[in-house]
Amino acid sequence: MSTSLSPSGSAAGRPADRPPIADAGPQALCAREPRVPAERLVAEMVPPPRFDSVRFDTYDPDPAQPSQTEAVGVLSGFAAGLGGAHATGSGKRRWFAKKPAAPTGPRGVYLDGGYGVGKTHLLASLWHATPAEPALKAFGTFVELTNLVGALGFQQTVRTLGGHRLLCIDEFELDDPGDTVLVSSLLSRLVEQGVALAATSNTLPGKLGEGRFAAADFLREIQGLSAHFRPLRIDGQDYRHRGLPEAPAPFSEEQVTKAAYATPGASLDDFPALLEHLARVHPSRYGALTDGLSAVCLTEVGPVPDQSTALRLVVLADRLYDREIPVLASGVPFDRLFSDEMLNGGYRKKYFRAISRLTALARDAKPLVSQ
Repeated sequence: MSTSLSPSGSAAGRPADRPPIADAGPQALCAREPRVPAERLVAEMVPPPRFDSVRFDTYDPDPAQPSQTEAVGVLSGFAAGLGGAHATGSGKRRWFAKKPAAPTGPRGVYLDGGYGVGKTHLLASLWHATPAEPALKAFGTFVELTNLVGALGFQQTVRTLGGHRLLCIDEFELDDPGDTVLVSSLLSRLVEQGVALAATSNTLPGKLGEGRFAAADFLREIQGLSAHFRPLRIDGQDYRHRGLPEAPAPFSEEQVTKAAYATPGASLDDFPALLEHLARVHPSRYGALTDGLSAVCLTEVGPVPDQSTALRLVVLADRLYDREIPVLASGVPFDRLFSDEMLNGGYRKKYFRAISRLTALARDAKPLVSQ
């Protein structure tokens, strides 16, 4: 006999004023434990839905920030330069193709800048503009790339990506020494095979890991990573909130619950329970966690208790933003999720990005309340 689940994923203890969940009611993220096969990880290494149709000519550079216009020109030229014969149209390297010469300089571009200046837009535009079949181009976040290595193994990942013309890495961050050594080795092998690299981050390549672990102990690996890239600085304000009205204040729990039941494909979870559930799901599966959802509804949103939990929430916010899933919430505003200590620490740029993206998604969710 099946047991009805509450929005937080538990069977009992539902508040009396909350309607029972019928089969047609909202789903619960806490009830989902996705399994992602390796072949899906490879197949999904393309720009996410939000960036599927972006191009260089849809990027809206700020006239007050010439570095934004300059970036479009540099990346357009970089894409045009990737049209040489690196692999056959079938995606397989020619049997008798001459091995590419070892690169003498940076084999990639590294987009550095604050959150909300359009770095992901530009990275996805580069992917689209590169004259190669989709099978010869890969696009993924840093956590997705490291998870691909975990799923396939190091050597198979090198073989899978080694015939590509371009590898785009979004949100390039080094959060622990293991990632530093792993990614340094992987990118070095790919560059040797002629793969061009492009990455975005809020941190210059020579300062990756700074303030997070003993980066000085891994200076050689970090310097090796930096040598693969030509840094391209992009200045500007957060475009997500440029000239837009203030984000809506949190709604009441009753409004959020009612909207969840009225919105086909919505999920409904208590925020504290969701944070606990995220600890049991690998961050690489957070995209799959949101499969098929039209909106995410959260009750009892409050300050995040610790840094590990906060970093998991950042990844979820990124995946929700990539997939353009509105977020409707009760509790505290999103700009109060992270403590002052977190916002002043080594991961501060990640937290500010999450606040920016969640605020944009909260604005998108406002019409759900009037349904």
